[in-house]
Amino acid sequence: MRILFAFFIALVLSGTTLPASAQDEATPPAASPPPAITPPPVASTRQGRLDQLFADLRRERNEKAAERIAGRIWNEWNQSGSASIDLMMRWAQRAAEDQKFDVALDFLDQVVTLQPDYAEGWNRRATVHFLMKNYGKSMSDIDHTLRLEPRHFGALSGLAQIMAETGHKQSALEAWQKVLTIYPMMRSAQGQVSTLSEDLAGEGI
Repeated sequence: MRILFAFFIALVLSGTTLPASAQDEATPPAASPPPAITPPPVASTRQGRLDQLFADLRRERNEKAAERIAGRIWNEWNQSGSASIDLMMRWAQRAAEDQKFDVALDFLDQVVTLQPDYAEGWNRRATVHFLMKNYGKSMSDIDHTLRLEPRHFGALSGLAQIMAETGHKQSALEAWQKVLTIYPMMRSAQGQVSTLSEDLAGEGI
């Protein structure tokens, strides 16, 4: 940020008194205050964009429009700011799609080591562990993800699925309910909340 300095030139009069008109001409004009430096709009920062997108997502009641907003949030999450990290994330994705989970984990281990504050690295590794049914490791990575981004509805959805698959229906319901506070129009979360609520009611819980 550049700071503007205003320099004032002092006029020193030597003994003789100038006529009023001469004094007016000799008196320097008052310096104008430096222009205010306006900070960049909040929405121009990554965090600002995410905050605005999440606010829009909570308000949106059209399912398709909400999906588009969610997609923009995922785009923000996927940006690591590092070309090498982005490359390893792509390699990990391809390996996971080919069910080469050990290869995917090798790349993702490097991602979270090199950039531990990148939430999506942890979330992606949690997903691979989930696909391998390593639920304990997946939950540990989900915990890291949510510490970095508490609004990560993808990580919360993964947690809900793990809870459901391990028989913890109440915890699964609570996780899906958290998803809906962030992303009210997520259809899968709505369905899961309805189903689990009915199951638990039937069980007398």
